Amino acid sequence: MTTAHPALRPEYERALEPFTAVPVSRALPWPRRLWQQGWLRKAVILALLALAWEIIARIQDNDLLLPTFLSTARAFADAIVSGELPGKALVSLSILLQGYAAGVALAFVLTTLAVSTRAGRDLLDTLTAMFNPLPAIALLPLALLWFGLGTKSLVFVLIHSVLWPLALNTYAGFRGVPETLRMAGRNYGLRGLRYVVLILVPAALPAILSGLKIGWAFAWRTLIAAELVFGASSGKGGLGWYIFQNRNELYTDRVFAGLATVILIGLAVEGLVFATLERVTVRRWGQQH
Repeated sequence: MTTAHPALRPEYERALEPFTAVPVSRALPWPRRLWQQGWLRKAVILALLALAWEIIARIQDNDLLLPTFLSTARAFADAIVSGELPGKALVSLSILLQGYAAGVALAFVLTTLAVSTRAGRDLLDTLTAMFNPLPAIALLPLALLWFGLGTKSLVFVLIHSVLWPLALNTYAGFRGVPETLRMAGRNYGLRGLRYVVLILVPAALPAILSGLKIGWAFAWRTLIAAELVFGASSGKGGLGWYIFQNRNELYTDRVFAGLATVILIGLAVEGLVFATLERVTVRRWGQQH
């Protein structure tokens, strides 16, 4: 008795149309595609804030207390054309970069010692517990006594404002590195600085970038506040000094123009420097969404 097998179906090939011959329909209409752009949404938010400012200022109707957005924009444009605001901004940024770079270098040294030795870990824990709660501007009187009225005093307080938050974030990122990566680095014979640079820093880069952004914000605020307190340094005043001078002369529109410059520089650094750095590193490597 033989077992019946089902009949085999004949093989055939189906010719597919070329992909380019099929019209591709767009999933979203162009207004929604345009709205997906982050820069457009942020520009709309800024425009709404400017409109609300203009309306409130016109209702207030007192330029001494709150100038309109349009008058502030005119003062801002005049200061840009005259070169006064760009010059003040360059003075502030040059001092800021000195203090920021020194704070980043010291934070890297402290965290490297902390992950390498027990004494370094105890040193970092003790110093951050002591100095991190201390406002940087509170050290300004001591800085003036030690370094005098000049750039050195500003750099000193900027280092303090950058060092501790960056060191804490970096150290927390180092401690969060998976043990498998640590073991892989040790198996390759990496020790000391090479172990930190090649294993810990890439793995902890999201936390390090967060610390860099926090340190930048702290340093920028501290610098403007310090310039407001004691004004010019080395015969040149920065944005804080520009705001302080115009406040004394009751040019409120110029005061707001100076504040707008501080905000615009912060937005530019956040959007151009840190966002680009995140895009080419942690997002490209899949460490951050």
